[in-house]
Amino acid sequence: MELREFFAEDAIKLDLDGTSKDDVMKELIGLLKLDDKSEAMLFKMLKRRENLGSTGIGRGIAIPHCRSLVVTKLRVAFGRKKAGLDFRAIDDKPVQFFFLIVAPPLEVSNQYLPVLGKIAQFSKEPDVPERLLTITEPVQFMDLLKEKGV
Repeated sequence: MELREFFAEDAIKLDLDGTSKDDVMKELIGLLKLDDKSEAMLFKMLKRRENLGSTGIGRGIAIPHCRSLVVTKLRVAFGRKKAGLDFRAIDDKPVQFFFLIVAPPLEVSNQYLPVLGKIAQFSKEPDVPERLLTITEPVQFMDLLKEKGV
């Protein structure tokens, strides 16, 4: 399993508009192209998950994630906010890079945790935050995933 198999270029946004945690989560959800009711339900689930503890893992990276009936298979999206914003990350630093993961409650392939783990592993690579800042096209994001072999 390779991480890039789960990303689509149209679910990558390199210039997020949101100025708050909620705005950014809504924008990321929008990349999945769900209907309005599903988007609202997913936002509620992600908010609930964030209230348990921030998914901001440090180094400018957050991985908001949840399981939800609004998807039939694992879905991911990536967004970047160069200026960063307060996401209550564990290191108290602003977050610039957002990896959204949504999976159905029951998935036969059980890829939710492995994908979450691979994103965390990818994020820990020393040069990844710096490289994510310099990409200008979604295809470069895909190339970086390929290069890192995740």
